[in-house]
Amino acid sequence: MPTAQPPAGPASPEVIEIERALNRINYLSTRARHHDRLMAMAGVPLDRAAVALLRQIADSEPLRPGELAHRLGVEASHVTRQVQQLQRDGYVTRAPDPDDRRAQRIEITPRGQEAIGRIRDVGVRGMQVALSAWSSGELRQLATLFHRMVDDFLAHAADDAQEPLAAARPES
Repeated sequence: MPTAQPPAGPASPEVIEIERALNRINYLSTRARHHDRLMAMAGVPLDRAAVALLRQIADSEPLRPGELAHRLGVEASHVTRQVQQLQRDGYVTRAPDPDDRRAQRIEITPRGQEAIGRIRDVGVRGMQVALSAWSSGELRQLATLFHRMVDDFLAHAADDAQEPLAAARPES
């Protein structure tokens, strides 16, 4: 299956502005000071990498560490270290994989669910304050467009992941 190639020529001004806005959002949301304040308000002593992993585990069915690494776009060894720490702290547990008893899946514990709930609550309350002047229609439209954009990004990323496989296949 051929993948969509970027259009030749310069990007549209709208896409350039979207990329700039996303970079600003990313910068604001990944600052250490912001993370530390969020964790203090939530009462959860986790670093950014642990929170990202715990969110992924909370939002999915139990997964193998390799699948977690793939979904987060990190090395498996990074996930292994983070899972070990989260397990020691009681946020996750390992369970046998029903499809392969030699493998394990990572599951969130009630303590992990509570921690993610508190982190999300603090984040949502902060967003609510920041967006308080927006109408419910504007918020609904933004949410719809964000979900659509993320879905398109994920579809594009899946196409990119398939490209090396397609190139390696012999022509029939």
